[in-house]
Amino acid sequence: MEISTSSIIIIIFVFAVTIIVAIVWYTLNNIPKFNGEFVKVLNIALIKPTFTGAAYHKSFYNFYFIYSSLPSHTRKNITSDLNLLSTEVTNQTTRSSSAFSIDYLTQHLKTSNSNIDVLTDADADNVDSLFFNNGTNKYDIIILGHQEYVTQQEYDNLKHFVLNGGTLVLLDGNVFIAEVKYDRDSHTITLVKGHGWAFNGKSAWRSVGERWKNETSQWIGSNSFCFSCYVTFINNPFQYKHHEEQYLTNPNDIVLLNYHASTSIKQIVDPLIATYELNYQKGKVVALGIYSDDIIANPKFNKYFDSLLVKYAPIKQKVNH
Repeated sequence: MEISTSSIIIIIFVFAVTIIVAIVWYTLNNIPKFNGEFVKVLNIALIKPTFTGAAYHKSFYNFYFIYSSLPSHTRKNITSDLNLLSTEVTNQTTRSSSAFSIDYLTQHLKTSNSNIDVLTDADADNVDSLFFNNGTNKYDIIILGHQEYVTQQEYDNLKHFVLNGGTLVLLDGNVFIAEVKYDRDSHTITLVKGHGWAFNGKSAWRSVGERWKNETSQWIGSNSFCFSCYVTFINNPFQYKHHEEQYLTNPNDIVLLNYHASTSIKQIVDPLIATYELNYQKGKVVALGIYSDDIIANPKFNKYFDSLLVKYAPIKQKVNH
C-alpha cells in the first residue's frame, strides 16, 4: 500500500515533536542540583516574564512590522491598527520569554533548605507580592529572565526591592526596554512607551528605544546593546553566541567576568559586555550581561551561576562538626 506525501509529512512531524518533548522531559528531570548542602538560601523568587510573553504573542510585533518603514525620527501619529498595541496576558511563556529557564531553575535551585516561589509580572506589579506590610522584603533574591516589558509599578517595585537590601539577579540582556500598562480586570497589557514607540490610547508615534535608559543605568548598571549588530566574544567559556546583551554604563560596576566583546561596525565602539555586580543603596544587582536563556543548561554555566548565588546571595553558613 502506497503512503501519500501528506501522510509522510505528518509522520515526520509527529516523530519530531515526540523527540523534542522527550528531550525537554529528560532535561528537566535530570537537572544537576544547586550545591546547597553547606549553605542555606533563605527565600528566592523567580519572576516569569508574562508581560513579555504577551507582547510577543501576535500583537505588538505585528504593529512594529506594519510600520517598520516609518523612520525613527518621525513624529507622525498613527491612528490605525491600534488594537495591536493591547493584548491578553496569560501565565504562559515561550522561548522568547524565558519559559525553559524559569522551569529549569525552579528545579535546579530546589533544596531542602530553600524556599522557591515562581511569580509572574502581574505579581511583581503588586506591592503585596514582594513586600510585607511593614515594607520589608519578602525575598532575599529575585531572579528575572527576559523582562523586556514591565509596568511602571513593577519597575519601581524591583528598584525598591534592591534599595531595601535585596539581591536582584538578571539572567538576560534586553531588560526594561518598554513600559506597559496592566489592566487586572481584563488581564491585558497595553504599550505605553519604549521599543521605538509611544501610545496614549488614541494614537501611536515614534519614540525612545529604551524607556528608562538613564535611570536603569543608575541602579541596574547597564543598558541594552544593539541586537542587530555583529558581535563576537574573545573570552567565551560557555560557548555563547550573540543574541541580546547588556553593556556596562555605570562607572561603579564591578566586573566579574569580561567577555571581551567586539563588533565590526565602525560607528560603534566595542561594548563592555560582562557579568558584573553593582551595589545600590542597601542591596545589589548581579547581571550576567548575556542572554543566559540560550545556555541555561550548559554545565559550565550552571557551575558559574551557582557560584554567584553562593557568593552574593544572603546566606547562612551551616556549621560542620
